[in-house]
Amino acid sequence: MQVTAELSLYPLQEDYITVIKGFIERLAAAGDLTLVSNAMSTQISGEAEQVFNLVREALTASHAQFGQQVLVCKFIPGLLPIRD
Repeated sequence: MQVTAELSLYPLQEDYITVIKGFIERLAAAGDLTLVSNAMSTQISGEAEQVFNLVREALTASHAQFGQQVLVCKFIPGLLPIRD
């Protein structure tokens, strides 16, 4: 199954931009998924298992490095047209 996910990360610390950039960089490193970021959120589309695993891995790594944060996710079945 293909999915499109919209992610918004809210770090619970003052230096939030560093945390958000690190999270997005981890997501982008996957390379084989479609990823677009803007000022409000990051969208990813691809195979559901890959997307779910990537989100889990990126959040786990971000939490280990930066501590508490809130991740809001919306998962939509199917590939939506995402672009800059």
